Amino acid sequence: MTDGALVPEDPTGQPDTTPVTGPYRPGYELVAEQILQLIAELELQPGDRMPTENELAARMGTSRTVVREAVKILSAIGRVRAHKGRGLYVADDEGMLGSSRWGGFFLPTNLDHVYMLFEFRRVQETAASRLAATHATPAELRAIGAAAETCRQGHLTGETSLFDRGDEDFHLAVAAASHNQFLVAAVREARRLQRQSSTIGFHGTVGGHAAEAVEEHLAIYRAIRDGDPEAAAAAAGLHLDNTLQDYRREIQRRLFG
Repeated sequence: MTDGALVPEDPTGQPDTTPVTGPYRPGYELVAEQILQLIAELELQPGDRMPTENELAARMGTSRTVVREAVKILSAIGRVRAHKGRGLYVADDEGMLGSSRWGGFFLPTNLDHVYMLFEFRRVQETAASRLAATHATPAELRAIGAAAETCRQGHLTGETSLFDRGDEDFHLAVAAASHNQFLVAAVREARRLQRQSSTIGFHGTVGGHAAEAVEEHLAIYRAIRDGDPEAAAAAAGLHLDNTLQDYRREIQRRLFG
């Protein structure tokens, strides 16, 4: 796999849906990945009309039902719009990273893009944590602490949705406490793309980093609470580095068993 795609290609350039070693993945996940690749290959822009469901099914050698399920996923994460009676369109996503002014689409199946996204998040979130340690109000500190506790409870009870909600709230609360609206927007958008890569490539939260993430959140919170900008930035950087390592381990597990 020289191009970094989770869905390998054969010598003709056509996507190969042969399952990789690892847990079973539903066909609609694979087809959703192929549709994203097709959008990039055809150089479709937001607002452009896409092939019909029947055309996609024929092109990808699958059923219209599977294509419809894949389209539902892509609609949910804001990549495709389905208009009844009018067809499928590339979503007119005005998100900061999703629009054409960034030179094309973020492909969550491209590992180089995923790793660059982690680098981008690290820059954002270390800066946000550093500023939060200086600017956080008592109410913002409570919001950060409450989100960290929600995440911890989700881990302890095994409720993935609760953990994910706490994780999302935590990172956005830290960004809000930076009092920099550009950082808030950047953190929100990068996390949206991170969710997209997990939804398509990993069918939800990945890896075994949850217990460590809970402790890392607490370290970030404590540094912000104590007004220590450098400690807060270091804790945020460590958290992102460890999350990336977990992501890499999951990729290796799925590709090589």
